[in-house]
Amino acid sequence: MRRQAHTWARGKVKSSDAELQQDAFMPLRTRNLYDPGSAKPFRISRSKLDLFLQCPRCFYLDRRLGVSQPSGPPFSLNSAVDGLLKSEFDSYRERGIPHPLMVQSGIDAVPFRHSRLEEWRDSLRRGISTAVANTNLEITGGVDDVWESRSGELLIVDYKATAKAGEVSLDADWQIAYKRQIEVYQWLFRKNGFAVNDTAYFVYCNGDLKRGTFDGCLHFSIKVIPYEGKTEWIDGAVSRMYATLQSDCMPPSSDQCELCEYRNSAAQVEERRVAPVV
Repeated sequence: MRRQAHTWARGKVKSSDAELQQDAFMPLRTRNLYDPGSAKPFRISRSKLDLFLQCPRCFYLDRRLGVSQPSGPPFSLNSAVDGLLKSEFDSYRERGIPHPLMVQSGIDAVPFRHSRLEEWRDSLRRGISTAVANTNLEITGGVDDVWESRSGELLIVDYKATAKAGEVSLDADWQIAYKRQIEVYQWLFRKNGFAVNDTAYFVYCNGDLKRGTFDGCLHFSIKVIPYEGKTEWIDGAVSRMYATLQSDCMPPSSDQCELCEYRNSAAQVEERRVAPVV
């Protein structure tokens, strides 16, 4: 079985600059720790839920004990693409007409207009959220975009950017994190009372590596990829995550987690080391 590589290490799953600023690396945090005895709502981001699925031990160290993971660099180019796409789709949203990419892809919808859209996009301070019944957890996420079909159902949209030879797809093993991400967004909108279509869309931008000159301009091909979301797993995952947070026992290391493997290997080497002669 393939080991689970953490998204911060692989650099595959984008975190917004806001998310990185929110959890700037500190070796040992004393704030934003889960307290099993507290009735105060505790926010768990979509990315932290994904961390739990990747490795419960790393999640427990982070949210319960304050041992943060090493932080990666901000994905500035990805954030720039996000910002440009949002501005472009917003211009069509204001006019109430479909974006040409939607027309080309045969999607009978328009960008969704709602007074809370910017709030839902703010993954750092607000986002879209739902309280989990019989717990003190509040699950949150910051969506890229939402479209509305002719029937009134919402279509959840996520922007992705890469630069690779060949056509982009959702076929790689590591892209399970992309799929879980958009499924959590679908789940959150349903929890907030919206009718959400099972079909979500990835607006996938692929930088052109074959151009002979740069000339200060990076060209992209853009593909809209439909994805049939399945959200049945989320309630169970949230329940298991809550039980883990409530427990005083740290989960065991995962043999599928590269970070756990690194920590364990380093500890073994340190135990065997010979003290230097002074």
